[in-house]
Formats: sequence, C-alpha cells, structure tokens
Amino acid sequence: MTSPPPRSPDPAELPDTELLRLDHQVCFSLQAASRAFGGVYRQALKELGLTYPQYLAMMVLWEEGPLPVKTIGERLHLDSGTLSPLLKRLEAAGLVRRERSSEDERSVDVHLTDSGVRLRERALPVPRTILRATGLSVQEVLSLQETLGRLTASLGRAG
Repeated sequence: MTSPPPRSPDPAELPDTELLRLDHQVCFSLQAASRAFGGVYRQALKELGLTYPQYLAMMVLWEEGPLPVKTIGERLHLDSGTLSPLLKRLEAAGLVRRERSSEDERSVDVHLTDSGVRLRERALPVPRTILRATGLSVQEVLSLQETLGRLTASLGRAG
C-alpha cells in the first residue's frame, strides 16, 4: 500500500515568518509569469508591429467595432493617461482613426482603418502560439483564467 503524496501546508497554518518568504508570495508568482508572458508576446507580436497593450486595444476593436475611448479603457483596465498615447501610436501606424462622437462632442470614438481590419488576419495565429508556449492544456488555461478572474474581483473588493 502506498502512502498519499505529502500535503502542501495551508498558508493559514504557516507562521508569519514563513508567510513572509518570497516563494510564498502569490503576487511574486504572478509578476514572474507576467514577465514571462511579456517575452513570449514580444516575439509573437514583432512581425505585426504591435506592443502587447496595442494588441489588446486592437483585440477589443476587432471584437466590438468602433468604441469610445472611455469604453476601451474600461475593457482594458487602463486610464486615459496610458490609453491616449497608445491610441495615438496606433493612429500614427494607420491602424485606427479617432474622431469626435456625433452624439456626444466630448467623447472620442476609435474606428479601425482598412489596415487595422486586415491586420486581424495576420494576428490569428498569435493566441495559439501563446497557448503552446504556456505548456498548458486549453482546459488548464480556462481554469486558470477563471481562478484569476475570481482573484481579481476579490482584490478589487479588498482594495
């Protein structure tokens, strides 16, 4: 008869001195994973001429079509100070155009140009490239996304 694998300690059972260890910090693990993702995305997006934040903005526009800047910022969890220069660079690259809303002069809508629409076809392989790089199954990625969604919501309520 084999014995069960050793159980990982419940963090609540660890003394404070152990909890303070770097390898017990979830935030550090997330930061390290984020940096690793950044490297993989940099390589995958190089031939598209996009940075990761620009890619995210393009994804929102590919999914939803023309949107107010404010809505893009809400979807990407970016403030206008970060989003405006990003959109200006996409506009300078000829991928989007910004124009005042005909319904609300205070609002600026972002539209894909023909080049921006065509770029979507070239971007289609990126998600599969990233999925392969994770070494995880689709189910594992979906489970991780669900867990991270719950974590984000909890931290949002706590903050």
